[in-house]
Amino acid sequence: MNHVQGHAEVWEEQVNIPTYEVGQPDPNPLFLEKRVYQGSSGKVYPLPVIDTLSDRKVDKPYQAVWLENDYLRVMVLPQLGGRIQRAYDKTNGYDFVYYNEVIKPALVGLAGPWVSGGIEFNWPQHHRPSTFSPVEYTLRENPDGSCSVLLSEVDVMYGTKGMMTLTLYPGHAYLEIQGRLYNRTPLPQTFLWWANPAVAVNEYTRSIFPPDVHAVMDHGKRDVSRFPVATGVYYKHDYGAGVDISRYRNIPVPTSYMACESAYDFMGGYDEHEQAGLLHIADHHVSPGKKQWTWGCGDFGQAWDRNLTDDNGPYIELMTGVYTDNQPDFSWLKPFEEKTFTQVFMPYKQVGRVCNASKEIVLGLEIADGKADVRVYASCVRRDALIMLIVRGRKVLEQTATLSPENALTLTAAVGACAPHEVTLAVLDGQGTLLLSYTPAMPEIKPMPSPAEPLPEPEAIPTVEELYLAATHL
Repeated sequence: MNHVQGHAEVWEEQVNIPTYEVGQPDPNPLFLEKRVYQGSSGKVYPLPVIDTLSDRKVDKPYQAVWLENDYLRVMVLPQLGGRIQRAYDKTNGYDFVYYNEVIKPALVGLAGPWVSGGIEFNWPQHHRPSTFSPVEYTLRENPDGSCSVLLSEVDVMYGTKGMMTLTLYPGHAYLEIQGRLYNRTPLPQTFLWWANPAVAVNEYTRSIFPPDVHAVMDHGKRDVSRFPVATGVYYKHDYGAGVDISRYRNIPVPTSYMACESAYDFMGGYDEHEQAGLLHIADHHVSPGKKQWTWGCGDFGQAWDRNLTDDNGPYIELMTGVYTDNQPDFSWLKPFEEKTFTQVFMPYKQVGRVCNASKEIVLGLEIADGKADVRVYASCVRRDALIMLIVRGRKVLEQTATLSPENALTLTAAVGACAPHEVTLAVLDGQGTLLLSYTPAMPEIKPMPSPAEPLPEPEAIPTVEELYLAATHL
């Protein structure tokens, strides 16, 4: 059975964080209607713009909100857009998102200052216009024993309202984010939502995309590359006959890539040296966006590392988008329409390359030389869990075990001379209910998707309706 232990708590506390100061906002209104920012409109009015930074560092007080249970400790900073500043796994002392111990802004944001690290929530545009501004918040203890912090703001550019509820549950090693986006206006409005978790990287870091991701695409789907092994030129870098771009150490230049499609609900990153990582879990029908961004491990990227932190080193962003699989694609909110969604961020350990995952169970399966290595991680204590490995309808492994967030269960079984797609790994609870399973797909070489073609010039568009739709898309 699922054993819930302990409790969750939420509280406020003033913390002092070394901070590089920024200048005063420009008193003159800046319209900048024709500036392009992150592939979309760079207009900012009526937001104030800050375009000066200081190299002076001071200890600055912030009112932090803490969420904590038996397994996790999470710090939220409502003064900085409600970002998650730190997410810490107490079971192994691992920061499963990048913990930047200083606030060191660079002029990357739509309205100026932006900081790296933690998890940034980007809406209605990327990067979030209010990423360096305070949001409203309240704390809540829930009847089921969970605790939440509720964050809310009205976007001053479009009048839409964004609300986030961040929740920790007793006995569960994951953080749940419930998003609600509401159009308060009588006009249709556009929006995007990409959560932006950063993870610390080194030569052992690997991005974890689902096993069905065979191709990735650039912003606007302008370019495409095979994944995980890129060949030829991508982002103006020649990978030659093939380089594994799931590894940070192999990407020397600033690079984005987004999964072109996946039928799985997870993505993440993993440090093979620490044997620990981060997973994002969400319904792929609602949250199809799976992206990696890096400054690159070359000289340019190292310069940006120094721009954005003092001592915490390089990071990558593993971004997750709802209602779109690419940036800067936007979705619509009709007048007075509300859209809702749920995203989960969780640590995991000792599994390596994930083959399937839910917010309850994480599976790893590797088959080679007639044997299967099985790894199972659970985000809560599960007694009498049943792990089964089935080959061509015959059980070759059947073991009952207690699973927990403390350690992953590792098993090995002989599978003989079989193809991977003839093997199924399944985990059931003590009542025999299937929790999660995985069967490798049959090997196939899928055709590469074509990059998007630019819209033709207006005079080449044959009908008024197509012209209108093209303009609306732009």
